[in-house]
Amino acid sequence: MEAFAAYSHAITSLALWALLMSVLGALSTRGRSPENRCDCGKPKRNYDDPWYRSERAFMNAVETSGPFIGATVAAILIGASPFWVNLFASAFIVARLAMAFVHIRTTHQPARSLCFVAGLICILALIIMTIVAAF
Repeated sequence: MEAFAAYSHAITSLALWALLMSVLGALSTRGRSPENRCDCGKPKRNYDDPWYRSERAFMNAVETSGPFIGATVAAILIGASPFWVNLFASAFIVARLAMAFVHIRTTHQPARSLCFVAGLICILALIIMTIVAAF
């Protein structure tokens, strides 16, 4: 376990991601009624509806989970610089917390896009660090 001690922030970021996903999952089911649901059970597309935005925030987080978890675990296992792995994993969590807030509480598309890009840059940095460390 000592080998992983240097990655404590990145490992904590993975745990916080699991917590954020659980909270977003719970929030995504609120406010559904027969009037605002499609036949499939999902909310009807309406960005003015905060319940729809909650569901979209959760689904967007689901779509980002694999790349974030995979890139972070790969960077840790390959032994990439702990400072940078911790920094980018932590920055990803901050960006995604901001994105969840912006996504659910507002209809401000540019702010959502900015938060998404910030998280994506963190994932790409983790991937690049993994590749560099491997070769």
